[in-house]
Amino acid sequence: MNTATTWAARVEAYLAYRRSFGFQLTIEGGQLESFARFADQRGSERITLELAADWARASRHPRPISWARRIEVLRGFAAFCLRTDPDTIVPPRNLFGPAHRRLVPHIYTDEELRTLLEATDRLGPPGSLRPATCRTLLGLLATAGLRISEALKLTRADVDLQAGVLDIRDAKCHQHRFVPLHASVPPYLQAYAQLRDRLVSGPCCDRFFLRDDGRPVDQRSMLYALHLLCDQLGWQVRGDHAHHRLHDLRHTFIVSSALRLYEQGGDIEHGLPALSIYVGHAKVVDTYWYLTGIPELMAVAAERFHRYAQGAPT
Repeated sequence: MNTATTWAARVEAYLAYRRSFGFQLTIEGGQLESFARFADQRGSERITLELAADWARASRHPRPISWARRIEVLRGFAAFCLRTDPDTIVPPRNLFGPAHRRLVPHIYTDEELRTLLEATDRLGPPGSLRPATCRTLLGLLATAGLRISEALKLTRADVDLQAGVLDIRDAKCHQHRFVPLHASVPPYLQAYAQLRDRLVSGPCCDRFFLRDDGRPVDQRSMLYALHLLCDQLGWQVRGDHAHHRLHDLRHTFIVSSALRLYEQGGDIEHGLPALSIYVGHAKVVDTYWYLTGIPELMAVAAERFHRYAQGAPT
């Protein structure tokens, strides 16, 4: 391999190659760019096991699973480099153990959701659109189970307030779906839209959720607002993650929906596949991944097992 070629250039070539096949590689691209900076600073000529391990351990999350995920991303790039440099080492898949272990999410209780949405009134600056934006966006995530990226990409045309339906375009894996909303949700979206149009006279885009300067809301600012609210409320995160996450609202929606299916005596065998389609999963097993054993669900499971053990229909 030409030693004059920077790692940044090699990563750029790899990402261009993979993206030519339709892969977006948003997160992976950022990680490999981090590797390129690390390798260039080291002055390394090729990927070695030591270089791969040192970069993996340089993750800001000091956990083996984080290191393993970095190795998983690096393996594809190393295989790409191997084509032109036979001395390249492709790090073994299980160098730091499994890269995919389910981390328990924080499942919000109904009371926590109400408290969280009410607390958005404390967000400043006074008279700004920010409190309403955060309240409406967080509420939408909790009531429709959207991915944060899907909610932020919504345009005015994507939100049909009359029909109560969201048009989710170019979602994960380039899927397109329509999301019908509960009847209680559109009035809140309508109220937000009216306030938004009154406070933002010259928007810079057609996005539904805006900042006060008319630009689209981004994920980083929403996550900052969530952490700020949780800190103000004195909440400690439950589960395996270090901080509260926006994605936990999607987990909460799926768990709550499954609980309602059980409580209402619905056909769970048909209900879960329908829920999977609603949240935009390609396979129903992806929805199973979101299910978490909260006390209410475990109580239902215990009752059903007891009835099964007694020979009663479940």
